[in-house]
Amino acid sequence: MNHFLPGLLVGLLGSLLVSAGLAAAVLVRLERYRGRMRRTLSRIRAATRRRRARWRSVQRLAELGTLAGGLAHEIKNPLSTVLLNLQLLQEDLDPEDPAYSRFRARLNTVSREASRLREILDDFLKFAGKIELRRTEVDLNVLLEELVDFFAPQAQLNHVQLRFKPHTGPLLIRIDSRLIKQTILNLMINALQAMPGGGELILSASTEGDSALIDVIDTGSGIPTDDLDKIFLAYYSTKKGGTGLGLAMSQRIIQEHDGQLTVNSEPGKGSDFRVRLPLVVR
Repeated sequence: MNHFLPGLLVGLLGSLLVSAGLAAAVLVRLERYRGRMRRTLSRIRAATRRRRARWRSVQRLAELGTLAGGLAHEIKNPLSTVLLNLQLLQEDLDPEDPAYSRFRARLNTVSREASRLREILDDFLKFAGKIELRRTEVDLNVLLEELVDFFAPQAQLNHVQLRFKPHTGPLLIRIDSRLIKQTILNLMINALQAMPGGGELILSASTEGDSALIDVIDTGSGIPTDDLDKIFLAYYSTKKGGTGLGLAMSQRIIQEHDGQLTVNSEPGKGSDFRVRLPLVVR
């Protein structure tokens, strides 16, 4: 018995040392795990705070949008009365009055500016309002061909050659035809305005993956590089008398269709506005 006692004690001591080592390793791992959990919880709390801040910002913007829409309506109603009374005043002017020409010119100026203000309010209400899509399945080639037929006389009048490059086969997409036509027509008008001395306007349809592509290409003056990242912003315009909502509204319509509107432009050579829309998957 005495012979085995030292060995037993050594064995027990070894077991205790091994157990202590394992316990220490477990404690180290637990501490590391706790550290990771603390960092994870910290990131979750930070992300939650950011989400709450964004949500408050979204709510605030929604409230401001509602207030702005109401204000626009409140301005538009008396503005219509102003325009009506300006018209009545013009009718009441006596052509025999020596000051007739001066009064009429001033009334025309006020009437013109009031009409422009009403147009700005109309555009704002369209941009700020909810877009209700009435989707139907259409062939993009047919839709674009209708636009070309409609726009051809205006292009010819401005000495612009209008060319259409359809896709070789049907391009079926589910869209609100009225809104997509409005968007493409706006891009074509912009292209025409970029070529005051004449040029070439190309409208083409193609595919890329599961998307239909519409390219509106002009040979105009192009867009300065510094303006490329601003042209889709609301109220940004380089055109005299423009409201700055045309491209912003066009982009919003395309985004509502789960698509994209982008531009590639080179100063002095022209621009290519590209619309990407989902194809119908059978």
